[in-house]
Amino acid sequence: MKLKYIILIISLAFLGMPNVNAQDAKELKFTEMDKSPMDAAHYPRRAAFKNYLDADDPDRSLKIKVLYCRPSKKDRDVFGGLEKWGIDWRLGANEATEVTFYQAVEIGGTHLDAGTYTMFAQIYPSHWLLKISSERFIAGVSDRDITKDVVSVSIPTAQVPNVREEFTIGFQKVDDGNVNMVFEWDRTRAMLPINLNAVSLAGPDKSPMDLVQYPNSSRFRNFQKPEDLDKAVAKVRVVYSRPQMKGRKIFGEMLKYGDMWRVGANETTEITFFEDVTINGTKVKKGKYGLFAKLISADEWEFIIHTNLPSWGNPNHDEKTNVVTMKAKTAKTPKTLEALSMLLVENGTNQVDLVVGWENTMARLPIMLK
Repeated sequence: MKLKYIILIISLAFLGMPNVNAQDAKELKFTEMDKSPMDAAHYPRRAAFKNYLDADDPDRSLKIKVLYCRPSKKDRDVFGGLEKWGIDWRLGANEATEVTFYQAVEIGGTHLDAGTYTMFAQIYPSHWLLKISSERFIAGVSDRDITKDVVSVSIPTAQVPNVREEFTIGFQKVDDGNVNMVFEWDRTRAMLPINLNAVSLAGPDKSPMDLVQYPNSSRFRNFQKPEDLDKAVAKVRVVYSRPQMKGRKIFGEMLKYGDMWRVGANETTEITFFEDVTINGTKVKKGKYGLFAKLISADEWEFIIHTNLPSWGNPNHDEKTNVVTMKAKTAKTPKTLEALSMLLVENGTNQVDLVVGWENTMARLPIMLK
């Protein structure tokens, strides 16, 4: 009897509870179809169907995608009427038209990094002043931040024979490196040239490159007197990138003991021997080599000369490319070195030492010349 009583109470409790889901459903208002429906334009067009394409199909790689809303003409005069001359237009309706570049491009001589932007056009009878902005998530052009415009380029307009009822964006391939983004509505067409092979210019590096050369006079042969040219023949050169401490503890923390180090930053440090040399009893033929160092402990490094060039540091390094290794005791630098520094120092007859110093630690790699 007790069990039946409990079940009855629970059942009555549930019957008395409001149907939360039913209440929520009454408050939901699903949107109708928009009068200016959203659409997308892709370049290449077939990239939209990537899952249907073969793995080696060149069109699998999407380069540009545009999201825009498509207003209709509806017997209206569009340009100069609905859209006023000299006024910014969102290139569609509702939200500002959004373009995503999946690679760096060049438009009107301006480099644009890969990313998502918004587009607008200030329209005139003979041309549009097309603008690309880094401002996102805005509707229309009201109070938009024009300081975020990153491209402003004039593109001519042309008249087409047939009326296009809905505003449309598409693409026209010019060649493998260039494409036109095409805008068409009513009888007007405008085309934006896009260079897919954008110039890439790197900014200043946080770990700038530097070089040391032995003898130092060989760097300035054009300044040497004729009688001194024989003494100014290059024998060894090291090209390396120079990271800085910037308040960090380097050895034992940022660079952990037991790890391999590229003896610099960015590209693998490059050492060139302009004549055959001997390192740790091993003959090394003249040529260009990479330099790594295994940080065994605070007191000892192991220098590694290898042929794995070009490379970007030591990840996936193949030890089969090692030409010679040599352990070297570390010492304390005369003063703290904020930036990694290297010297080529004479040490007796026919020997030059590559001295690597950073923070308060330095180590020497002896190189025997002919």
